[in-house]
Amino acid sequence: MGNNIAVIAIGGNSLIADKDHQTVPDQYKAASETAWHIANLIKNGWNVVLTHGNGPQVGFILRRSELAAHELHEVPLDVCGADSQGAIGYALQQNLYNHFRRLRIDKQAITVVTQVEVGPDDPAFQNPSKPIGSFMDQDKAMRRQKKDGWFVIEDAGRGWRRVVPSPKPVRIVEEQVIKDLVAVGVVVIAVGGGGIPVVADVEGNLRGVAAVIDKDYATALLAGDIGAELFIISTSVEKVALNYGKSNQQWLDHLTVEQAKAHLTEGGHFAKGSMAPKIQACISFLEKGGTKAIITNPENIERAVAGETGTHITPE
Repeated sequence: MGNNIAVIAIGGNSLIADKDHQTVPDQYKAASETAWHIANLIKNGWNVVLTHGNGPQVGFILRRSELAAHELHEVPLDVCGADSQGAIGYALQQNLYNHFRRLRIDKQAITVVTQVEVGPDDPAFQNPSKPIGSFMDQDKAMRRQKKDGWFVIEDAGRGWRRVVPSPKPVRIVEEQVIKDLVAVGVVVIAVGGGGIPVVADVEGNLRGVAAVIDKDYATALLAGDIGAELFIISTSVEKVALNYGKSNQQWLDHLTVEQAKAHLTEGGHFAKGSMAPKIQACISFLEKGGTKAIITNPENIERAVAGETGTHITPE
């Protein structure tokens, strides 16, 4: 084992079991189950940085804001991201605290509300593609487009929605703080939802922008920057598959970077909105010096690290 630093990305959807279990207590319970597996990994000697998605949660915050707009100001998207980082971080942080007590682990967890810098000239700003917020009729969509400068699209016959850019992460603003905390043994929860997207002006001052950063890309960037040995993406499946859901589906135990790139290039194996970014994030981490990446589901994290399951991606 090298430096024993593992960076683990969990999906925002993993905190919601199904449409009937979306409340805050439901999400807290789901966070507890995931945190239990991570606490056991920590007990086995790993120093962990935990990141998470926030797609459903930001959607809830935006919906509440829209419903209350007749009485209160609406909440900008970057602030929604910050709100979700604090709330999800709180649930994970408190559950880890309780699990540490149960397992007699002398550890503390802390949430770092994280800003992630993106390039103001990123091509994504000219091609917004990430749907957010509620469905609207065409008249309302056109009004918001004219009044607020929104980009809007018709979404598969279901109505109109706002779309925002999804630029690539360039820099983790709080990277040094995270490094310092990991160095003294603190479990850090960071880069929630891919981080709050910010751009820098000519003087280096930051401002938030209405965008969504892919959390797996941002986590891979963080893992590489802090020199992590292991990068884990926790998702809805135990292993990655070729031809997922088809009669010729093939589960994958191991991939080299070269094999992973070939499967991405072939197309059709990994969905663009789900598994493809995860595979690409693993490749990015490994090409920057990482030792191993694993993709599995939360309940199998410990077994995957022990080599018993999951899809393991290595440089060679």
